[in-house]
Amino acid sequence: MKKGLKFFSALAMTSMLLLTACGGGGNDKPAASGSDQTSAEKKLKIGLTVGTLSNPFFVSMSKGAEEAAKQINAEVITVSGDYDLAKQTAQIEDFITKKVDLILLNAVDSKGIAGAVQEAKAANIPVIAVDVGAEGGVDATVTSDNYQAGKIVGEYLVKRLNGKGNVVILDGPPVTAVIDRVKGFEDALKGTDIKVIAKQNGEGSREKALSLMETILQANPKGTINAVFGINDPEALGAKIAAEQAGRDKEFFIVGVDGAPEAVKTLQEKKSFAASAAQHPNEMIKKAVEIGLKIKKGEQVEKVVKVPVELVTQETVDSYKGW
Repeated sequence: MKKGLKFFSALAMTSMLLLTACGGGGNDKPAASGSDQTSAEKKLKIGLTVGTLSNPFFVSMSKGAEEAAKQINAEVITVSGDYDLAKQTAQIEDFITKKVDLILLNAVDSKGIAGAVQEAKAANIPVIAVDVGAEGGVDATVTSDNYQAGKIVGEYLVKRLNGKGNVVILDGPPVTAVIDRVKGFEDALKGTDIKVIAKQNGEGSREKALSLMETILQANPKGTINAVFGINDPEALGAKIAAEQAGRDKEFFIVGVDGAPEAVKTLQEKKSFAASAAQHPNEMIKKAVEIGLKIKKGEQVEKVVKVPVELVTQETVDSYKGW
């Protein structure tokens, strides 16, 4: 009896050894290693920091980033810089700590953010500047044609004023997009009899622009202002509110930049807000993600990509597709 048990035990062990040698019961695929599984499951991580999420333009940009991320199975971390250089610098440092694969940067200060960009580059993280340029060695820049934006609303204003009158410029943060818009606008005024009687920084904010415009209206009597240029729609709409509160909204007209949803509704009212140079934030951010992926793959890309803008007026707003 004991001899029989020993025989069957030996037979069973031999059978197990044979099965193991044959790959475990006919499964001829090698098991995935832990590192392979981690690589397959790892999601691309994208960090996006924008000027302020209180501006619908940047909310639209954030949504565009989420849409682009879904198509490539990536995760997007979106934060608001709130036009605070120290805050945005800390956000980029946090992206580096979190080891994001790509940083999309809408700089609050094109020059001031250079140090943070250099830190990201030292960590081998590609940085794509979006909407505004940034110093420090970004890999590429994707913007609207901001010079064109300022130029086309400037040309509209010149034509409507027949080349003469007084205008107010509500300027903005020290970023390339704003600088280019103002330059385009001022270039459109060259060779005309139009004078800039006030130029102040509205900080890209409706509230700040409203307050500034109230002061400008107090300093300039009725009949002395013919038009106002706001570097974005929030500023332009702030100027409109100030004019209405002062009972001077029929005295002059206002132009802006963005083509934001609220600006579209305001254009449809056919009151003092007359035109906006419309941008396409969705297209811009999706292009930035596309370029960032190419850089990650070691492909050559264009260093500067400019997305065209279009003029939207009270007369053409109904055919405008919007964001």
